[in-house]
Amino acid sequence: MRREDAGMKAIVLEAPGRAVVTDVEEPRRDQDEVLLQVRRIGLCGSDLNSYRGRNPLVSYPRIPGHEISATVVDSGTHTEWQAGTAVTVSPYAACGHCAACLRGRPNACRENQTLGVQRDGALTELIAVPAGKLYRANLSLKELCLVEPLTVGFHAVGRGRVAAEDTVAVFGCGGVGLGVVAGAAFRGARVIGVDVDDHKLETARKAGAAEGINSKTSDVHARLMELTNGRGPDVVIEAIGLPATYRAAVEEVAYAGRVVYIGWAKEEVAYETRPFVHKELDILGSRNAVPEDFRDVIKMLEAKRFPVDAAVTHMVPFDEVPKILDAWNREPERFTKIMVEVN
Repeated sequence: MRREDAGMKAIVLEAPGRAVVTDVEEPRRDQDEVLLQVRRIGLCGSDLNSYRGRNPLVSYPRIPGHEISATVVDSGTHTEWQAGTAVTVSPYAACGHCAACLRGRPNACRENQTLGVQRDGALTELIAVPAGKLYRANLSLKELCLVEPLTVGFHAVGRGRVAAEDTVAVFGCGGVGLGVVAGAAFRGARVIGVDVDDHKLETARKAGAAEGINSKTSDVHARLMELTNGRGPDVVIEAIGLPATYRAAVEEVAYAGRVVYIGWAKEEVAYETRPFVHKELDILGSRNAVPEDFRDVIKMLEAKRFPVDAAVTHMVPFDEVPKILDAWNREPERFTKIMVEVN
């Protein structure tokens, strides 16, 4: 569906390790859709894995981008969305008839199609999306662009049934982990951030973490025992995706606690299964987000409860995306959240 004489720019992943700025065909708005001018796009770990060729859900060529802030250009018959309105977008599309959808959990749809992953995304100048996927808020374009990535963490907090009386340990305080920290703190829980980077831990504190543990310089087990009077955290949420942290989540959580996994481990994980039964644990996966998560994140951002400027570490122009992807690939530790100025 691309042509050489088309009239708008896009970032296209042509193959693993190769991103280019090129022209693509402008989208045609269907009757149920709203045409948007893309203003900001956030890049996340799934985009990096797509660039590296490590995302099994991606085929090439692919336009990435699913963390969106935009303004309405043409809403057609959807008069509730007037031209110029600033919005963010839920990037997920569910089939409506698989087991997950029938259980009211379309975020886990077996046939899910996420923008920038299974279908072309929003690193373009214009996109057309269903009107029902739009959210408006009293937020800046930068804040709107952070809504979707924060919803992923908020959803994990919901999966873990986090309550105000809980102590929650968050393994990984990058982009997704910050959403977990903020979501748990927004519910009134005591949050302990765990990471290898002091800068990320400091940002986690600004997002609501009461304490931070640098696992490079501290004994995580000893510190968690000290901070929880020997019980362990009530909830551990893993937002890294490493075998070591997958195992540590089960080892460190309190008896009768909850473990929530967001990150994918890129290799098989070997467990000692005794703690599963002996502690009588709830072990849960967390995928994507649901409308309630979008509404909750918007409430939090409107209440100015998140350190937006500290969380966004790099703001780059559209044409520099291939260079920043290459730099991110070579030195991932330098980056927490990259945001792209599209228009």
